[in-house]
Amino acid sequence: MKTLVIAEKPDMGRTIAAVIEPRAKNNRSYLEGEQYIITWAIGHLLGLAEPDAYDDKYKKWNFYDLPIMPEQFKIVPNPKTKDQLKTIGELAKRCDAVVNACDAGREGQYIFALIQQRLKLMQPVKRLWISDLTSESIAKGFAELRSSEEFANLTKAARARSEADWLVGMNASRAFTTKHNTLLSVGRVQTPVLALIYDRQKEIESFDSLTYYEIKAEFEQDERCYIGTWQGDRLTDAEKARSLADKVRGKQGQVVEYEVKETKEYPYKLYDLTLLQRDANAKFGYSAKKTLDLAQALYERHKLITYPRTNSNYVTEQNIEGMHKTLHMLKSTDYKELAEGGNQKLVHVNNKSVCNPTRVEDHHAILPTLRRPGTLSKEEGNIYDLVVRRFLSHFYPAAEYKQHTVMTEVEKELFKTNVKELLSLGWKVCLPGDDSKSPKRGKKKDEEEDPEEEVSEPFSVDRDKPVLCKEAEAKEKATQPPKPYTEGTLLKAMESAGKQLENDELREAMKDAGLGTPATRAATIERLKSVGYITMQGKRITVTQKGRTAIELIRHAGVELLTSPEMTGQWERRLYQISKGEATSEKFMENVKKFTISIIEKVRVQKKADASRFAGEPEEKGKRGSRTGSRSKGGDTAAGDASRRGSGASGSGRTAGGPAAGQAAGPGGFEALAPCPRSGCGGQLIEGRKGYGCTHYKQGCGFVIWKEYAGKKISRTMLQSLLEKGHTQILSFKHSDGDYKGRITLLDHESGKLSVERTEG
Repeated sequence: MKTLVIAEKPDMGRTIAAVIEPRAKNNRSYLEGEQYIITWAIGHLLGLAEPDAYDDKYKKWNFYDLPIMPEQFKIVPNPKTKDQLKTIGELAKRCDAVVNACDAGREGQYIFALIQQRLKLMQPVKRLWISDLTSESIAKGFAELRSSEEFANLTKAARARSEADWLVGMNASRAFTTKHNTLLSVGRVQTPVLALIYDRQKEIESFDSLTYYEIKAEFEQDERCYIGTWQGDRLTDAEKARSLADKVRGKQGQVVEYEVKETKEYPYKLYDLTLLQRDANAKFGYSAKKTLDLAQALYERHKLITYPRTNSNYVTEQNIEGMHKTLHMLKSTDYKELAEGGNQKLVHVNNKSVCNPTRVEDHHAILPTLRRPGTLSKEEGNIYDLVVRRFLSHFYPAAEYKQHTVMTEVEKELFKTNVKELLSLGWKVCLPGDDSKSPKRGKKKDEEEDPEEEVSEPFSVDRDKPVLCKEAEAKEKATQPPKPYTEGTLLKAMESAGKQLENDELREAMKDAGLGTPATRAATIERLKSVGYITMQGKRITVTQKGRTAIELIRHAGVELLTSPEMTGQWERRLYQISKGEATSEKFMENVKKFTISIIEKVRVQKKADASRFAGEPEEKGKRGSRTGSRSKGGDTAAGDASRRGSGASGSGRTAGGPAAGQAAGPGGFEALAPCPRSGCGGQLIEGRKGYGCTHYKQGCGFVIWKEYAGKKISRTMLQSLLEKGHTQILSFKHSDGDYKGRITLLDHESGKLSVERTEG
């Protein structure tokens, strides 16, 4: 008999087949060779059943039916992919062994475990565990298949994550929704993330700006000019500040202190997924989801980078030789000049900033593979460029500077100057674009720090010579509020469970206690958008009225823990411990159940919120039923997507962009009708007065379908048909040349342009 190989996605399955069975026969949903049959899941083929699978009474949302606590969780197939599940079952009957070739991570392990459970696969299982999809890695991985028992604890952690999210999401969402008669989505991860954004926005709104005055003086000594900042208590009196500037202007002073020290700056750490998403957001404005999708394409389709869903910034000893080979490969690409300038001796097993096996769990840092890049889209090229430049930077020495600190005294007033003189760019030649050029004047991080000027020419002053204060000026300043979150800065906060950690070591220590995982954080942010809790204003994230009210109600109910990043971070830490066999899933689930019950009991005695608190969040009258929502891969159970006292059919269990999410409220309280079909947009379509437009219009999305076209009114039903099928049903049209029948078709998915396709004269 043969061995069945189950990959996570079709592309991955075909890539694996090309290596282990190059002459395999293609049977559309699987490939068959002499030794192996290779097939695939299509993401999650199975998910946890909705509450009404346990009891029909749960079809209606009733507070008094809570809590819902299944003794054993049921799993159900995704209706859209049930044929593929059936195919896997039929193929398994012809095989006496199975290889789990799903993504090498917690969620990939879970996808396979559910398939194995549902189909009752009894064959012995081996695990393919690889970090990239190059032919060499696949061949090596199959030569070194691992025992499935090694990953039993990882499977337990994955199940515990999924079931915990279900319990909290389903129960808390139903409790708050039925109590307040408004659709409220609550989740173990999404709610603390929303709380982070809410708290930051409240800080900004309540910030009381203080006007103060900063005195800058320009000094001259021989041919040297430099700027100094007055040292003293913060000045809030304009007259006093001006008189101090007048006092020193044109006067002679002296250098009372001058210190010079040489410093080095080493390359930034290799990328994990979160750092890559943060950089891509800062440089290109890409959302976390978009960066993940692009990185996944570079990994799966192009085979140009290693597994992207990693939380490690380091490699192991086994990766060093491969890194040297990749450096050599890059010499025959567009990175020729940078690659030839690199020194492979700098990347070795004793370089702990690169090679640190103790910091590598499931996967090492994201690296370019040995495959040469072919044709990439501009956006894919941008992500690949970031990865390659970060990789190459470690083959260069540290950047070297001289740090000059000058204290100048004039009329008994003290001024401080910080100058950072570039000696050698080192690894910074690898930075993209203008970042790699000569440094410019540095920016202050905040008002309390001394400004710093970066120069590329030699700098020095003479302590023994006098200086002249050529000019002095009192500049009006104002203290600044905290900055709104962008997706990049929010990812950083999620990674450290809300703690503002600048220290790299502390950041590393918090990695296993963050909000969500590198693989799920993007889905959580998208989830908050789709349920109408947050909206984007350019790069800035803003909480909607609905999002504000949700957090306030949860906190006022006395379940602040549900909004606590630290608590959820500790849950993630416990899941990590379960995956390592250091904690039990049974104890974890027992605590989750206790927490879930406490939420319901506290909501039970909460006062019902006034409807005015949800201003701008209208519900359609007469529509009490709706879908119960969706789950994204590794994300929260979106139970709150069901409308109050909903009767509705159970959700499909797919991603937040699926049909179930169409029932959620969009930004500004409008009902989100469907995901925007424009490639890479990520917005939602909402109904306006004259048409159906995208919530990302402020970011430049111009997709719109007008309500009137060719004499016909485009209804919501017709809109759904256009989006799903590309055309409406057959309609009758009037024309001066005679009536005819035809369909309205969606001509352009980027703009929403329509056309009429005649079916008969």
